[in-house]
Amino acid sequence: MNQNKTSEISLLLTDDIGIKELNKKYRNTNTSTDVLAFSQVEEKNNDPLFNNEKEYLLGDIVISVETAQRQAISCGHSLLYELMLLSIHGFLHLIGLDHDYENKTDKMKALEKEIINNISLGRRDIN
Repeated sequence: MNQNKTSEISLLLTDDIGIKELNKKYRNTNTSTDVLAFSQVEEKNNDPLFNNEKEYLLGDIVISVETAQRQAISCGHSLLYELMLLSIHGFLHLIGLDHDYENKTDKMKALEKEIINNISLGRRDIN
């Protein structure tokens, strides 16, 4: 796709309490999580990537840094790597990807790794 439009996202870094409050308020789930993505596209048929708008707000990504730190330690990589991975995961949700089935989960994880590998080429400080 040849993307000539300006897209905007907001990124909020918070703690477990902050993300738990948002999760409860907007998803009716009273637990903390690692990342939330809130699309500004109300209808699936109104995908801003394919309409005639020159600029648009794609949505909001919220990450719990506390959870990201625990996951980074558990996976044996840096907090920076984990934050990048969660940002990419949130972004993929904003552009319509999901992981509600096992085959979609595998596809999304593979795409996340492909993107992060492309970002990290030549950088040794990410992992």
